[in-house]
Amino acid sequence: MPNRIPVNKLRLLFALYKQNKIISKRRIAQTLKITRNTLKNYLTKFQNINGSYSEVAEDEKTFIGLLFPQRVKSKRENQMYAFFPAIHARLENTDLTLYDEWEEYIREVPQGFKTTQFYHHYSKWLKSIGISTKPNNRWRIKSMSEEEVLQLKKFRQSVNRQKWERAVALLDAQNGVQLEIIAKKLDRSRDAVKDWIKAYALGGFDTLFNKKRIPNEDIALSLKVKRANLIKLIHETPRLHGINRASWSLKTLSAAYREAFGESMSMTTVSEYIRAEGYSFKKARETLTSPDPLYREKLQKITAILSNLGAKEKFFSVDEFGPFAVKMKGGRVLVKKGENRTYPQFQKSKGCLICTAALELSTNQVTHFYSTKKDTEEMIRLLEVLLKEYSGQERIFFSWDAASWHASKKLHEKIKQVNELEYRIANDTPLVELAPLPASAQFLNVIESVFSGMAKGVIHNSDYQSVIECKEAIDRYFAERNTYFKEHPKRAGNKIWGKEKVKSVFSEINNCKDERWR
Repeated sequence: MPNRIPVNKLRLLFALYKQNKIISKRRIAQTLKITRNTLKNYLTKFQNINGSYSEVAEDEKTFIGLLFPQRVKSKRENQMYAFFPAIHARLENTDLTLYDEWEEYIREVPQGFKTTQFYHHYSKWLKSIGISTKPNNRWRIKSMSEEEVLQLKKFRQSVNRQKWERAVALLDAQNGVQLEIIAKKLDRSRDAVKDWIKAYALGGFDTLFNKKRIPNEDIALSLKVKRANLIKLIHETPRLHGINRASWSLKTLSAAYREAFGESMSMTTVSEYIRAEGYSFKKARETLTSPDPLYREKLQKITAILSNLGAKEKFFSVDEFGPFAVKMKGGRVLVKKGENRTYPQFQKSKGCLICTAALELSTNQVTHFYSTKKDTEEMIRLLEVLLKEYSGQERIFFSWDAASWHASKKLHEKIKQVNELEYRIANDTPLVELAPLPASAQFLNVIESVFSGMAKGVIHNSDYQSVIECKEAIDRYFAERNTYFKEHPKRAGNKIWGKEKVKSVFSEINNCKDERWR
């Protein structure tokens, strides 16, 4: 037998065959989208049927029936089909289920079909006698008054969805429609349909449609207590409940409520209750504060140094920029209306950079070099560079944040060494003094403002092809900046260099740090 093709193709092929229009087998095969071997096999089959049944093979339906004869039922199938009329009658008139009937069948025919095949053949038998669905006698409503039927038909035309869906469910249940079909039609669960049928069976029409919902005072009181307990919980810190978080989330509130009050509360319920009480999650605004208890003392020391800075004294603001990857960067850019500049989220880095730098506040000059890491060795290296660059000065001050490598024992020992009289005379170096910033007060570190301007000028919207190319851009930026402030010492941080977040002067109201530029 050739591979079976769809009936529409088979009919077209039969029509062409009967009209003797099979001229080019290749063209017919291409038109029907079948192989030539399949076409040849069908034509051979056509010729055999035409030779054996020439008197009846003219009719298309008869011809196709001869081409694909129906399978003859086995003795066991015929035996099972003999049970179906009686089974159907019992399902129509009793509360028995199809599974109950199968159990009875298997007791009489121990070697009979299993449940799946039994159900399958029963459905085929129903279709053969013109019934599309199995009787649903278990959930079928057997008695319903004419008045109720009329009222349900009115409800079925109603715009009230609740009335409409219950009326449809009851009327279909009266006609023996399966629960799955009713539930699918109404887009409700089988359990919901069952509940409506049960309610009607137990209390009648009025119970299902005219019942007024009376609020349960105990339940209302319980909900009120739950909301009050939840608000109490919100006012406490999560750490009091063994949760290692600084603020609440829906998940942690749900878990803490269960532990504290011995009953569960879902995250959805938590969300509904806190919104009903006027609460919502909002992001906290960042405030520039320092927790250092000696904040004012350290600040007064720095301002005193700057206000009395001598001609041969220099004050350096020190920090590191990075590490940052050299790759295509985003940022603000001038584009034509309707166009959008994009850059890939995942990129292969061309390298990594850390720029260590010191800004001298009185002259607005930046000294920088590139490091492989942030540690004490790089700070000692910066110290040696500045001592050599500013030899001949009387005193230099170092001001930096509270990073561990800025206040290490090894660095203090190095500063002690370079401050010895013999070393200073031999190398003509200035005295070194430290003026550390208060803890968590990076917003007072003036060089952060320079880094922000540098990042906005040469890092944002860049696509350097190598680390060397990126270094050249940064070197040129600082060189041009230093030249500018040598020529215009009174205009630091203004006009051309206005890209810097604040003027390059020390002020308690500064906010030099901006993570967006890092």
